[in-house]
Amino acid sequence: MEDWKIKIAALWFFFTVGWLILFVLTFTAPGMIDEIRAGEMLGEPITGESLLGNAISLLVPLVMAVLSLTLTDKINRWANIIVGILFTVLSIYSLLAAFGLDLSIWAFGLLMNIPLLVAPALIVWFAWKSKQKA
Repeated sequence: MEDWKIKIAALWFFFTVGWLILFVLTFTAPGMIDEIRAGEMLGEPITGESLLGNAISLLVPLVMAVLSLTLTDKINRWANIIVGILFTVLSIYSLLAAFGLDLSIWAFGLLMNIPLLVAPALIVWFAWKSKQKA
């Protein structure tokens, strides 16, 4: 197995676990359980669409981890570059959104979002650099 594929798969797993930790920590923030019971989370309504979006944001990186180890090199590179860019943009959005939260959530949100921004950016980097090695 090529080294870059293993690195990318590990980064996708890291990203997924990081998102799960961020979700769990968000649930433990003061007043969050009451907000969730009221049908909102961080000021946004909890809808079927938002739950589906969260499920997709957790499943896609797991699927990408498996595909990173099984796809052919050319398809693998482009899939990881495209999906990595998408998740880098989503991570930038999440990081910027953390600045609008109250201080009890902001500190750990910032701490967790920085590595969650770096991971997909590294995925894009490793996928791009693998093209130069081939």
